[in-house]
Amino acid sequence: MSGPDPHTTAVLDRILAEVQSLRLDNIHLQARLDRLDASAGPAEYASGRRGSTDTAAIAIGGADRPMSPTQLPPSEYSARTRTISTTSDSPKPQAVAAAEDGKGSPARATSPSGLSAPVTAAAMTKRKSVATSASPYASRVILTTYPGQVGINPINLNWGNGDARVRGPIVASRHPASIRIRNAIGAHGGSHNIYHALSVAIGALPPTHRPDLHNTEPPVKFGPHPQWADGTKIVSMDPFGHMVQEAFSKELPDIDVRPSIAITKAHMRIPEIEEAVKKGRLQVDGKIVLNEQGEIKVTKAAVEPVWFLPGVAARFGVEESVLRRAIFEDTGGMYPELITRPDLKVFMPPIGSLTAYIFGSVEDVSNPDKELTVRVHDECNGSDVFGSDICTCRPYLIYGIEEGVKTAQRGGSGVIVYFRKEGRALGEVTKYLVYNARKRGGDKATEYFQKTENVAGVKDARFQALMPDVLHWLGITKIDNLMSMSNMKYDAIVGSGITVKNRFEIPPELIPPDSRVEIDAKIAAGYFTNGPTVDLDTIQGRIWEDIAH
Repeated sequence: MSGPDPHTTAVLDRILAEVQSLRLDNIHLQARLDRLDASAGPAEYASGRRGSTDTAAIAIGGADRPMSPTQLPPSEYSARTRTISTTSDSPKPQAVAAAEDGKGSPARATSPSGLSAPVTAAAMTKRKSVATSASPYASRVILTTYPGQVGINPINLNWGNGDARVRGPIVASRHPASIRIRNAIGAHGGSHNIYHALSVAIGALPPTHRPDLHNTEPPVKFGPHPQWADGTKIVSMDPFGHMVQEAFSKELPDIDVRPSIAITKAHMRIPEIEEAVKKGRLQVDGKIVLNEQGEIKVTKAAVEPVWFLPGVAARFGVEESVLRRAIFEDTGGMYPELITRPDLKVFMPPIGSLTAYIFGSVEDVSNPDKELTVRVHDECNGSDVFGSDICTCRPYLIYGIEEGVKTAQRGGSGVIVYFRKEGRALGEVTKYLVYNARKRGGDKATEYFQKTENVAGVKDARFQALMPDVLHWLGITKIDNLMSMSNMKYDAIVGSGITVKNRFEIPPELIPPDSRVEIDAKIAAGYFTNGPTVDLDTIQGRIWEDIAH
């Protein structure tokens, strides 16, 4: 068999040399664009991190990718911002002047004392009266990125590894020092990240601000638990989200790694718990219940959602590509990297967070030899906070807290998990529209779920498939007392491998009269109960004519 044709080999060598030359040209061009953006943007944004002058980390342009429909690489057809000024002699805002003379931050208002000042209504009005071209950002807008793009090198992430450092940090920040190496889509803060953007837009917050994490560590040791090393048990939160300060201390000076979980201690005071103390249902022990006012010691953990997309897709039984496309479309195309970056497997969705409240020993929550009482509660602002009597949400929540405290006083632990899933994750506007339809239609138990479906198209968007993740994060393998009637929650918990010994329904005396429509309709649909079933045709709630306005 003859060897390769020398002429063909020479041609291929020349082609390879040309490709390598083009790639080098692309890198050099990118460096020049970065320097231009650095000189065009404010001084503080031009620094890769606080105190740094590394301008090469500012923006991503150029692309080692196929041509777009416009026959230009992404860096060439990326959108560019425009600056507008109504008059040539318009006064320059303080932030612009500070940027031009190299002093201060372009995104901070400064009081005469030199301290950062809050943005007042008067200041807002003044700002609106002055047309300005100031922007805290570089001129080019990076709409999306691509795998293999020049300069793109995401930090490796081994989801499901039980060692935080081997698993790797989750980096979502578009901070100049992190944007090239970030390995997650979205932003920290959940549903609050838009307010962060607003703070930047009005100049109240520098776009390059990074949190000072000194002394922010949890006050109690929390984990790790065996479930953290199982990539199928936890897919909707970062189990190491509270350990950033410790696990990634070496990376923090250079990389914007942020906690997605915060743990603290507190005291709670709730009127119904004070009443339980006065009536003798709860005893003051000085450890859990501190005084006659019903003050309770609690450890609580706030958790932002962090989705491992392959795991979330598997949990719901859909293809990952379908999940990505659905999120992209239903968020109005907010996250194009869901489509263009299949290599990024982590997404931080702009949805509500959750909070876990622990009564008694944190360590004993995961101890199967200790008694554990749990209530998983989905947010209901109308009832939980303002006492609306159309549902059983607040009474059931208080019942769960009281029983959790009793368990802690018996030597076990109590856990309340509070999810921000207002109106069955359909939202409060949808919920109120359903209320209107119910009341105008006679508010019959037989039509309870149909009224929701008529408005929302689905009777419940919580689905509960991701709910057990927080229980696995807590290290729970067994629940002695589950304070829930929900068949969806029970099936999800048991289906995830957690044993449930006993279930407790809300006591009849705690059910508000107008909420019988809800609770009886749910029981008829499969909710747990030890009581008798009722004829739904006989159950009807108040109609508006019965309410004094």
